[in-house]
Amino acid sequence: MTTSTTSPAKKVSVAQPPVSPLERFRVPAAFLAGAVLLLGIAPLVLSDFRLNLLAKYLCYAIVAVGVSLAWGRGGLLVLGQGVFFGLGGYAMAMHLKLADAADTGQALPDFMQLYGTSDALPWWWKPFANPAFALAMTVVLPMAVAALLGFLVFRRRVKGAYFAILSQALAAALSIWLIGQQATTGGTNGLTDIQGFFGYSLNDPVNQRMVYLIIVVVLLLLMAAARQLFVSRYGELLVAVRDCEERVRFLGYNPANVKLIAYVVAAGMAGLAGALFVPAVGIISPALIGIVPSIGFVIGAAVGGRASLVGAVLGAIAVAWAQSTLSDAFPAAWTYAQGLLFIVAVGFLPGGLASLPTVVRNRRTTTARSGEAA
Repeated sequence: MTTSTTSPAKKVSVAQPPVSPLERFRVPAAFLAGAVLLLGIAPLVLSDFRLNLLAKYLCYAIVAVGVSLAWGRGGLLVLGQGVFFGLGGYAMAMHLKLADAADTGQALPDFMQLYGTSDALPWWWKPFANPAFALAMTVVLPMAVAALLGFLVFRRRVKGAYFAILSQALAAALSIWLIGQQATTGGTNGLTDIQGFFGYSLNDPVNQRMVYLIIVVVLLLLMAAARQLFVSRYGELLVAVRDCEERVRFLGYNPANVKLIAYVVAAGMAGLAGALFVPAVGIISPALIGIVPSIGFVIGAAVGGRASLVGAVLGAIAVAWAQSTLSDAFPAAWTYAQGLLFIVAVGFLPGGLASLPTVVRNRRTTTARSGEAA
């Protein structure tokens, strides 16, 4: 009687290609170059007016960082980021309006004296007189709303176009509600004519530059944090959920929780961007948080490259600059140009402008291989 024995399979170790020094230091070098450009060069070469415009564009870039995480990495088409941008903006503006009223010896903000129905401050305004509470609410309130909405949506496995429609409906509902509350939110005008920022006058160009520097530092820190999420184990899991959700579920993970984290973090970034937008521009209104601005946030990330942090940030800045420039010259045509940009980016260049070098390189390789085969 003979017995056959099978030798155990040998483990084949595949040597990983060494990482070149250029590739290893590419991301830190790009981060350092952006910091030098925004913190050192821009304040020296730009006028106060142009620097204020750049601060406004960088607030949109902060939103794009969250869009890159949720959409570029997680596949969540977030068309309602204007909601979280507005919640953070209104939380900050409410505190600043109360501070301005206290500086002038008034019990109510100026618009409540014109449109208000009583001489008492609404109860839900009173906690925002505390600066610590107001700062916390600029991030906590958007994240709480996103957590509630995401919990209800992702648990029921709503995704794709249905999720995008729900997020847009939320943006429309918030905008309509704010417009209808003339006495407490300023209605269509919103909260305007903000004069101070935690004891500093926003009419002083030095203080405006301080606000700009704060926005730049927050943007760089959020980009660094998002980069760490991208390369972490959670980032790999988020990509797996985007590519094959059912397989991730079979492996024992809950895709709803994975997507919920990305959605909540992106909402917090949008809320912080809205809070910084208020001292940079001096206004927050329903026109800045409706459906059209929400689509604009996504278009900026799509044009630059939603899967690339740098691409999403540069795309948001470029689209915001184009909107400010072209909408003045062609006010009726800008909306159509914005929609055309989104169609071109999604239909013909899904990776955005950041993927253009890779596309060109792949085409050259394919052409060379075809020539060799011929």
